[in-house]
Amino acid sequence: MAKILTVANQKGGVGKTTTAVNLAASLAYEDQRILLVDIDPQGNATMGVGVDKYTLQKTSCEVLLGQCDINDAIMRSEAAKLDVLPANSDLTAAEVGLMGLDDKERRLSNALQQVSDRYDYILIDCPPSLNMLTLNALVAADGVLVPLQTEYYALEGLSSLIETIEQIRSGPNPRLKVEGLLRTMHDSRNRLGSEVSAQLLTHFGDQVYRTVIPRNVRVAEAPSHGLPLLQYDQFSRGAAAYSCLANEILRRDGKIGMR
Repeated sequence: MAKILTVANQKGGVGKTTTAVNLAASLAYEDQRILLVDIDPQGNATMGVGVDKYTLQKTSCEVLLGQCDINDAIMRSEAAKLDVLPANSDLTAAEVGLMGLDDKERRLSNALQQVSDRYDYILIDCPPSLNMLTLNALVAADGVLVPLQTEYYALEGLSSLIETIEQIRSGPNPRLKVEGLLRTMHDSRNRLGSEVSAQLLTHFGDQVYRTVIPRNVRVAEAPSHGLPLLQYDQFSRGAAAYSCLANEILRRDGKIGMR
């Protein structure tokens, strides 16, 4: 059965989608079978692996609402060498539609159970807010990977997210845990960034990934080409960092992290 990781942060602009896309592609590069699930109405993860969100007929919206089977909505991204359950703006309506359905917070979990045995990892990219879509992602997950920009307000947002995770763990998903905290957009020359990084290590210890994602222009450029960093510029610092993260996760899970 796949390990299901939700990439989440209630604060926007922290590299959430960038992390979901590039970690998924880096794990695929390490010969892991990957499903990237996009449940953000912006559809940026979908576009980031080369799938045109404007031409989709079946998406995570239809899957969540029970209007199509998940197997019919999953697509292959040749650019990233992985499978993707895509999304577009139709998901905005799905949140309203979910409210009237039974087991509304378990719709994604139930769908993923149908395909879990085909993958090693399932990564879920969700909206930067706590809504019914994000709740579905958290209920479906084994763990939450939290991208954090190393700045003051990141710590404030983290406290809120951890409270949410605790509430879900005491309710619909007892197995949910914080899988790891990922420092993103880090500038080692910035004193505040270094101070926040040190505070995270002090308070959360081994929950903080050793890998740090640096500020890198290639990270910002790659999505406009519909390519993960490994395919856009595999020699960039950003690509190297996400490859390191993939290997760190594989080592934590007792898997071989070498191709």
